[in-house]
Amino acid sequence: MRNRIAPRSGTAFELRKGQRLSVTDPQGEQVSDMLAFSLEDVREHLSSGRSLDYASKLFLSSGNVLYSNRSRPMLEIVEDTVGRHDFLLTPCSADTFRIIYGDHSPHHGCQGNFERALAPYGITADDIPVAFNIFMNVAIDGETGAIAVKPPRSKAGDHIAFVALMDLVVALTACSAPQSNNGSFKPIDWEIL
Repeated sequence: MRNRIAPRSGTAFELRKGQRLSVTDPQGEQVSDMLAFSLEDVREHLSSGRSLDYASKLFLSSGNVLYSNRSRPMLEIVEDTVGRHDFLLTPCSADTFRIIYGDHSPHHGCQGNFERALAPYGITADDIPVAFNIFMNVAIDGETGAIAVKPPRSKAGDHIAFVALMDLVVALTACSAPQSNNGSFKPIDWEIL
């Protein structure tokens, strides 16, 4: 059954070893931040640093594995119609909106959505790592290292699928940052297969 995340909101759920998770952009140009934690011990979580290090590249896609902070495989990307996702930038937050956008009554962002969705699992704000930012298009200048957030390359119906390599708590958002989503906010669909 396909589930929908409303714009600028999030959810969390359990994903068992061997199950497949599909995340779809139903309208195009919408980012979905994703986190994963070991269901057995939520102190073990998705690690950007380990995953990028072991893949020896910045842009992960089909065939790449997402590792935990304990160097254990958590998820494998098994299908990807976009091929461009970010694993460098932190979830947007009220501070993101204040510092980057100058918004003085800011939205709580993906950080706040993660905090709310993950609270039933005992996961707090300080436990939230860098997310795997599905469909997020970040360009990196090879000389200066400067980064620029570009519009997502995802079109309506594009998707990415993962297979769980351990029992997990997964959290997903429909990202709240205007820069990440080409200035608008749309839903994200997901389903466990």
